[in-house]
Amino acid sequence: MGFCASIPNLGKNSLKFSTGDWAKQANGSSLVSYGDTVVLATACMSKNPKETENFLPLTVEYQERTYAMGKIPGGFIKREGKPKDEEILTARLIDRPLRPLFPNGLTHEIQIVAMVLSSDGKNDADILAINAASAALFISDIPFHNPIGAVRISKIDDSLIINPTFEEREKSVMDLVVVGTEDDVVMLEGGLNEVSEEDVLEAIKFAAPFIKEIVLAQKNLRNSVGKKKKEVPLFEIDSQLSDTLKDRIFTELESVYGIVKKEEREAGIDKILANLCEELLKNNPETDCQKVKDVFFALEEEFVRKKIVEENKRPDGRSLKEIRPIECKVGALPRTHGSAVFTRGQTQSLAIITLGSSADEQAIEALEGRKTKRFMLHYSFPPFSVGEIKPMRGPSRRDIGHGALAEKAILPMFPSKEEFPYTIRVVSEILESNGSSSMATVCASTLSLMDAGVPIKAPVAGIALGLITEGEQYKVLTDIAGVEDHYGDMDFKVAGTKKGITAIQLDIKITGLTYKMLEEALVQAKEARLIILDKMNVALSLPRESVSRYAPKIQSVKVDPDKIGSIIGPGGKYIRRLSTEYNVTIDIDDETATVSVVAEDAENLKRAVKQIVNMTKEIEPGEIYEAKVVRITNFGAFCEIIPGKQGLVHVSEISENYVKDVSEVLKEGDIVTVKIIGIDNQGRINLSIKQAK
Repeated sequence: MGFCASIPNLGKNSLKFSTGDWAKQANGSSLVSYGDTVVLATACMSKNPKETENFLPLTVEYQERTYAMGKIPGGFIKREGKPKDEEILTARLIDRPLRPLFPNGLTHEIQIVAMVLSSDGKNDADILAINAASAALFISDIPFHNPIGAVRISKIDDSLIINPTFEEREKSVMDLVVVGTEDDVVMLEGGLNEVSEEDVLEAIKFAAPFIKEIVLAQKNLRNSVGKKKKEVPLFEIDSQLSDTLKDRIFTELESVYGIVKKEEREAGIDKILANLCEELLKNNPETDCQKVKDVFFALEEEFVRKKIVEENKRPDGRSLKEIRPIECKVGALPRTHGSAVFTRGQTQSLAIITLGSSADEQAIEALEGRKTKRFMLHYSFPPFSVGEIKPMRGPSRRDIGHGALAEKAILPMFPSKEEFPYTIRVVSEILESNGSSSMATVCASTLSLMDAGVPIKAPVAGIALGLITEGEQYKVLTDIAGVEDHYGDMDFKVAGTKKGITAIQLDIKITGLTYKMLEEALVQAKEARLIILDKMNVALSLPRESVSRYAPKIQSVKVDPDKIGSIIGPGGKYIRRLSTEYNVTIDIDDETATVSVVAEDAENLKRAVKQIVNMTKEIEPGEIYEAKVVRITNFGAFCEIIPGKQGLVHVSEISENYVKDVSEVLKEGDIVTVKIIGIDNQGRINLSIKQAK
């Protein structure tokens, strides 16, 4: 028998939790529905811990079944395969707010699987999956004691909306996912259209009471059917060894912290640790070096955090709000359509632009329907960027997540298809990394787009902020480096223009942030963003006036929808002929009645577009055309002015001089300039060569 808990009127629908009917062998399972969208989430935990390291082996899988929308998968293999990018992004969306809420030291393997079983095409399943995963964990016997609630906030006409539909999100200037516990915020993810910091904070506060309702519903569900939580061993360092080594390790760490270069600091730390293990082994051959390492790294974390909170000293010697040195270079590569290098400290992104036609758009099969993308940003993090050796087997989940965030940041500034008819792919190659390579990607991508001549509305920059908390004290750090991310409590990425925020992502390692912390972080993020934008402006302040000479040339024209057939011709005859004759590619968008012509040569592009315009307009006397001689007679020449439309140049209209034999002056295949001098009642067209001069 199942049990239910629901929240009526959470937006346009009721959010319903149920459990007890399905997936009963999992440690916990929850079915969540909103409208006709239904998600099943399960949580399972291994029987024994993994004691090799102090790390939570949590994995999250999110799967969208095509049957949820009454569809069969496309292609040759008629079943779902590897996860799509959107599924990976949603899996990360589930993982990020849950991970910090497990007990410290838990090393049992935990797997969460969220499956979309039904989709109404209106309500996104990602929010449901987060809530379902929380409920599955909370009612299970897995040690998870702090449920979360997730909502999406949009803003239309100055009104905030809870859990908007896909259609409403298209009209909104804000698409913000807010996840929290009963009292605090644990995760943010959003794309925004130059929204102010004050409006973002207002949206987060607007979400708070709805999140509380969702958490309360899960508590009611647990009170009815919750299992007793298991008592499991938690990883702990050797406290006695820690007390013994603390003073010595703190003293030795003083000598390496303050070194700016990461590799030099890490080399110094490795040497301290190696000497320590060697000395302890000499004194006691039974010393467990792994325990020594665990103690060392725990003390290093304590040392770093103490220095920041008590002395305002960061590992590389910067002040709390100081940004690392920035260098910008555009036009870094000779033959690409656009390129730029953005370097901030020891983090470096090389961004490369490739321009293509509408044929290069990415087709996406989604539960809400088929869609296309004309702007793609791909992030690549090769192992050499951090001096490591690893196999390179395609993009990782992290690569996909970072690329999606950077894409989200730039997308609101992207020109419309009418303004710029190109498909654009950006690739960010991370050449060096020491913190916040995703925000370096935003900066490098912006510069490379402008270098490629893409008329973006405004430059976009990004910055990552960190947090160190000690009791009631806390410090917000601007432009966090790798060690501050690793040992800190927050990774808060904010991207935007001078006018406002375009993307936001918050991850934490503590149980929640207060609104005061968020407000302070948003203020620091804006200050830093404006500084970075000024630095970028020195390298390139405006998009270049034209695209690279190596880029394809594209021109789009709007046509009468009823005239599209005259461009295509019977069996595609005319469009194929145009493509061959002018060496162009022609794409026709039936929905918008737009014809796009792509060419390598600007002159061919101009001639092809002119021909298409001529094919779709009414022919009027007095107009001049480039025509092709198709047939010679003794009384004149028939010329094709546009595909499928011919006229006659009478022998008397060929030249000012007397023409005895037409074939002596004109030959089939000649291209001539003609003027329309008349159209008779039967639609026959009379042309003149001599009057066109």
